[in-house]
Amino acid sequence: MNEIDLNTALLVVDMQLGFDDASWGARNNAAMEAKVAALIRAWRVSRAPVFHVHHVSASRSGRFRMGEPGNAPKPEANPLPHEPVYRKCVNSAFLGTDLEADLRDRGIETVVIVGLTTNHCISTTARMAANLGFDTFVVVDATAAFESEGLDGRRRSADVVHHGALSDLQHEFAKIIDTQALLRALARACREEGADAPRLGRIGCPGLY
Repeated sequence: MNEIDLNTALLVVDMQLGFDDASWGARNNAAMEAKVAALIRAWRVSRAPVFHVHHVSASRSGRFRMGEPGNAPKPEANPLPHEPVYRKCVNSAFLGTDLEADLRDRGIETVVIVGLTTNHCISTTARMAANLGFDTFVVVDATAAFESEGLDGRRRSADVVHHGALSDLQHEFAKIIDTQALLRALARACREEGADAPRLGRIGCPGLY
């Protein structure tokens, strides 16, 4: 893949402590936090843009209420002071936020989406990003889902939920990619653009790995 460049935005969606609550049930991709952390680190090393999206519960009983522990970011995805943080109360990162306007102001045409949960805010954000004209990637091992009950009353495993949601996104709304392939693509972009971007030479693209 050659579509990633150093103006590709990493959208880190709902990486918040509220998802650590046991009441969600079983989750897949136990290494998801580590994968997200690796991608954030790589984006920062390459000085590519990182955007954070946090959910804020509208109800008093929500796990993501402002000021409550569940609203805080997971330590693997703690925003740096200069990284924008958008707060939403719906599934899409684009509704009720300035995310779209800020992406367009920076000339960003491609977004990579990571975080939680695959079948809800990841899927909704990816669909809307594609509909808005952004070239959209979703990272299969840097996203995750929880088990849930289907219409037939049967329990669906987290893996079934996760891969079903990604299958619906593939080709129609997003390109599905894994962390290693994405890191390789970012490293290539760093090498290809480094000659015209001296700042990259100072930080060193090999540090992506």
